[in-house]
Amino acid sequence: MLLDAYFVADRGVAGAIAKEQKARELACSKGCASCCRVHLDIPVYPLELVGMTWYAAEKVEEPVRSTLREQLAAHRQGEPCPFLVEDACSIHPMRPMACRQFNVFGTPCAEEEDAFHSRPDDVLQPDRSAIDEALTLTLPFYGILEGAREVVEAGLLNRVVQELQQCNWGSVAKKMEEFDAASGEEGASEPEQVP
Repeated sequence: MLLDAYFVADRGVAGAIAKEQKARELACSKGCASCCRVHLDIPVYPLELVGMTWYAAEKVEEPVRSTLREQLAAHRQGEPCPFLVEDACSIHPMRPMACRQFNVFGTPCAEEEDAFHSRPDDVLQPDRSAIDEALTLTLPFYGILEGAREVVEAGLLNRVVQELQQCNWGSVAKKMEEFDAASGEEGASEPEQVP
């Protein structure tokens, strides 16, 4: 469900970028993490939190894993995104829709620049129909099985949004520790292989 929604959102973003790139170049690239440091009000839906938690706990590998766990445990509101490790998103495949949609054209952002405010004309305008379609795909998670179009168009799903900065990321660090402990126990109970 979440992966399907992300596929639709990414397809919409790719289409919007392709249209814009006829006139100008995308400034965002791997290693550019200005928005991860500057944006303090990134909206995250509950289903996205589930995906982010799962990915952090079960998929992120060392050496990034230890750093991520420490950052999540120590994160304080107002700090850069806790998932930013060495200028890269440690949960990139599960990053929130808001992050997927934020793209800047022209020149890369200056240090501490928020292009959304400093040069809004350089910020990608997401494909609204793709966003709506992606959100519709997530509605069963919230128990909404009928009236999907009305729910999305009315923005009712926005009532359950949380800000990334205000989430309890320490609980995700704890889930990572629990997963590591359970994985270690499983490995310890397996019989030793003799060549």
